[in-house]
Amino acid sequence: MNVIAAALAGLVGTLVMTALMRLAPQMGLPRMDIVGMLGSMFNGQGNRSLGMIAHLMMGIVFAIVYALLWSAGVGSVGLLGGLLFGVGHWLVVGLVMGGMPVMHAGIRAGNVPAPGLYMTASGGMMSFLGGLMGHVAFGVVVALVYGLFV
Repeated sequence: MNVIAAALAGLVGTLVMTALMRLAPQMGLPRMDIVGMLGSMFNGQGNRSLGMIAHLMMGIVFAIVYALLWSAGVGSVGLLGGLLFGVGHWLVVGLVMGGMPVMHAGIRAGNVPAPGLYMTASGGMMSFLGGLMGHVAFGVVVALVYGLFV
């Protein structure tokens, strides 16, 4: 496994995902502000810079997990492997979204709306699809970028 390549792939994948989230309203999807949500997780007021740092760090960590799994023989580095890992990633993260009110200062303070399971409380099925699209894009980009190095 190449940790540097995985970290770079995670960074690129997270930037692509972030760009898609910024474009979501222009594509008919609800606004998806994970940076704002992460930035207000530990204090009710929020800090977008810390939210972006947290988002980038999480992307790097997830890409390293992907690379560990690939190097252990789970799936394969490539388009299909990235797509499947992205779907699996979203299935787990979507469940975590349902539990956000328990651990999120901004939600508890009433400054940030609770996203609900798979972010459906803030946009219904379109939020579900937008989150899925973002995680699939992340998985595919991570696999393709990481594949350049291994």
